[in-house]
Amino acid sequence: MIMFLDVVLSDLGTRCCISTTMDSKRAHRRFEHEGVSFLTITLPNFGKDFERSLDQGFVSRNLFQGFNWTNGLPCFLVGFLELVFDRNTGVLLHEPSIDAIFSIRQICLLFGKVELPCSDARVRKAIDAYVKCEQDIVESDRLLSDDVKSSFVRMKSVLFGDMFSDLDFKVYNGELVPKHGSGSTADRLLGNKKYLQHEWTDRLEEYFPAGQYLSSRWGLLDPGTVYLEPGAERPVKVITVPKTLKTPRVIAMEPTAMQYAQQALLEVITEGFMESNHLRNLVSSHDQTPNRNLARDGSLSGNLATLDLSEASDRVSNLHVQLLLSHHPHLRGAVDACRSRTADIPYGYGLVPLRKFASMGSALCFPFEAMVFLTVVFLGIEDELRHQLSLSDVKRYIGKVRVYGDDIIVPVQFVRSVVSKLETFGYRVNAGKSFWTGKFRESCGKDYYDGTDVSVTRVRSMFPTQRKHALELVSVVSTRNQFYLAGLWGTVRYLDDLIGKIIPFPAVESTSSALGKISRLGHEDQGRWDPDLQRPMVKAAVIKSTLPVSRLDGYGALMKTFLKRGELPFADRNHLERAGRSVSVDIKIRWVAPF
Repeated sequence: MIMFLDVVLSDLGTRCCISTTMDSKRAHRRFEHEGVSFLTITLPNFGKDFERSLDQGFVSRNLFQGFNWTNGLPCFLVGFLELVFDRNTGVLLHEPSIDAIFSIRQICLLFGKVELPCSDARVRKAIDAYVKCEQDIVESDRLLSDDVKSSFVRMKSVLFGDMFSDLDFKVYNGELVPKHGSGSTADRLLGNKKYLQHEWTDRLEEYFPAGQYLSSRWGLLDPGTVYLEPGAERPVKVITVPKTLKTPRVIAMEPTAMQYAQQALLEVITEGFMESNHLRNLVSSHDQTPNRNLARDGSLSGNLATLDLSEASDRVSNLHVQLLLSHHPHLRGAVDACRSRTADIPYGYGLVPLRKFASMGSALCFPFEAMVFLTVVFLGIEDELRHQLSLSDVKRYIGKVRVYGDDIIVPVQFVRSVVSKLETFGYRVNAGKSFWTGKFRESCGKDYYDGTDVSVTRVRSMFPTQRKHALELVSVVSTRNQFYLAGLWGTVRYLDDLIGKIIPFPAVESTSSALGKISRLGHEDQGRWDPDLQRPMVKAAVIKSTLPVSRLDGYGALMKTFLKRGELPFADRNHLERAGRSVSVDIKIRWVAPF
């Protein structure tokens, strides 16, 4: 990994016309002392401090802790930093080098999200924080005044009143259509076995009757179906998944029955966003592009701020969602019915009642957090304007306010009041990832400085050494192609050599099934010729994934057919034999079309 950092350093030094010899030596010394954490934790922290310096317009001495300084700048990457900040005062230059800004971020964030297992201590710390959020929610709910609650209810009616009324009617008429996902569940049902579930809850029965939702018709419901009372319901299973080496991501696996019903509500909520003239321009649960475009505009004009929340989903109180759905009893009842109330938490916590609405893992977590945040944002705008907003007032902020999950865009003039209102509801704005005073903005995975895209390429996994490292090969090929588009030719040559020693690596089009390199020179055609299809063929690696055996027939297969969306047949003709997530991924060398 440190050798690859050297390659990237040299490549970016050439781009910015500076020497990186001393930077390489400093990196090697730190790597020998700190190990891989220098690349995965220390350097990303350096990158965050750099972004903070861009935002505040100068380099502060309380940043870049652990690094030596020369005059007004850290010694590490000083050649790049001098192209952005004054070497003596640390003040942002009038015209900083965009290439240098990109280079510093690329170097520092290169390994920031590589998927490596965290230490047990860090996993335990993440679980402790998850539980601490529950305690914080109790306190923030208690401090929420009746006046604030009343304002929240009024604002949500302005924003979502029409949509909620329509959804309330659909719930009342039983128009919801559930569906299963391919992921893991708390009761360990996988693939097609989910269509044979025999566990339901009394709470679900009122809005999602088992006779209608578990069988193709009422009379075919399995008499062995078990109905669980509220106190006996299966809890969500809290687990961690890789995020960064610094901290894992905490998620919760929902029971199959709950996830099944949640998907029915998710579908109509997503449709509701798109059918509303104002909501589709203010909030989204599926399209990040508008947020990215606004972040770019904000970096150019300075008029729009990008806000990010810490532990966002874990701090959305169930009380907030109940207030959001007040006045719509059927919708509120259906949402509450498929909300898990307890969690099975490791490290000795056991079963814990949940005050949060839902953890990541619930199908309803993402859209409801977005709706709650949008409501609070407009309450903050009201506080600054000192008058209540009507729907026509809200529409004037289309193109200035937008929420995608916990990625929030607001006009700079309202930042203070919006942040204050978010904190009133118990949310915490991540100062390290929120920007509004400089020309740097980030939202939904895209980063901009003064209107220019300075997003970086990240290494997501360890580099492969053998063909059997299939997932790592897929990742490194993707990384190589991203570096090619970024124009880092030395880095591309290094990766081409690494990959080429393991698999054939021809130039192909992005539409090809082959694991190949993209090239502006086009695809290779030096190989075989397919006489039947009259097209060239190249020898390349192809991914072969194997789905687990999961046979389904009888009424379960009939139910799966009834739940299919669209008029076209199933894309996989063997869907009744194999289903779920791949149990294995393998690499095969074949002759394939390069396009």
